[in-house]
Amino acid sequence: MKVLYYYNKADKMIARHMEMLNQGLGNSADLCTTTNIYEFKKLLETTGPNLVHLHGCWHYETNKAAEMCYKRGIRYVLSPHGHMNPWGREGVNSFFDLAYRMQRHTIERAYALIGFGKMEEHYLQLLNMNSRIEIIRNAVITNSITPQQMCTQTLAVYQKVLDSNTLELMGPDDRRLLAVILKAGITGDARWITSHPSPLNSQLPPLTSQLSPLTTRRLLIYAEHENIRNYVDYGISILGLHPDDVDTTKTAAYYPEKYQRPTPLKELIGDFKGDEADYLVRMFRQIQKAPRLLHLVELHRELMRDTVSDDRLGEALEEKRLTAFARRIIQILSEQTLLDEGFMPLEPLDDRGTQQIRLLIANHLKI
Repeated sequence: MKVLYYYNKADKMIARHMEMLNQGLGNSADLCTTTNIYEFKKLLETTGPNLVHLHGCWHYETNKAAEMCYKRGIRYVLSPHGHMNPWGREGVNSFFDLAYRMQRHTIERAYALIGFGKMEEHYLQLLNMNSRIEIIRNAVITNSITPQQMCTQTLAVYQKVLDSNTLELMGPDDRRLLAVILKAGITGDARWITSHPSPLNSQLPPLTSQLSPLTTRRLLIYAEHENIRNYVDYGISILGLHPDDVDTTKTAAYYPEKYQRPTPLKELIGDFKGDEADYLVRMFRQIQKAPRLLHLVELHRELMRDTVSDDRLGEALEEKRLTAFARRIIQILSEQTLLDEGFMPLEPLDDRGTQQIRLLIANHLKI
């Protein structure tokens, strides 16, 4: 884990706090600290940090550092150090105050805030700018926590941030690998990967070289959050891969306010009643309400059944005015679960509507 720190050197209390973090976390993470905004920009580009931790408020440079992170898609944590308490923001409460607006953006965009006690938590909650607030006492000003305990809890927050919406952190190769694993998990046969090449799996390096500890963690946590862990585990087994074990049921993460773990389609639309076309239409209609990766996987499985009649299904979809939507879903299945052309009941459609569905699926876990 690479962590980049930035703070204003004029604040001696923050400087002491930073000394404790660097001493306590030096063996657990790759740390880099700067108090110069120009050096910060250079380090942001050259070191490739997984996470940035900003300290203090009301400094233009700190808010500028936050903006740099936001524009580059780098997650950051903010420790206000009590500066957002009423006595710390006296005179800058107006929305029309530039400093206030900049500080508000910095707080809203932070992946998490770290307060130093219940009082600070209370005042941060009153601001209603960011609900992701963690409390870690500051060992610089209290004996109720040791420096090592403070560092351990801080590291846990870093990990929680990095274990949130891990799809967003995956590169193109990791996403292609996920598609290959899902197809193996759906079909239960590695020959569907090797004997039915596609543009996606043909771009992959050898699979055995892909499951690094970081890739494994991101894939498995994403699978847990999307409720597809059983398909991913099975696909990994089918492909003969040997990743590190990750107990995803015990990992902490941040979720969108309205997040709900996806429910299997059968629990939403009821049991199969003998009419395959009717059952598939019900699946498409449910996916139209809220597209989820789990439901795409289940639809892929259903489309591979020998009992599916393309003509009958096409007529049923046309009758329900679902043809265009179904074609868009077929396109997404070809990308995300590698559905083969032979199992496509309709011609895929890639248009603006398809892109909107892609974004809904991709942003399901987005904060």
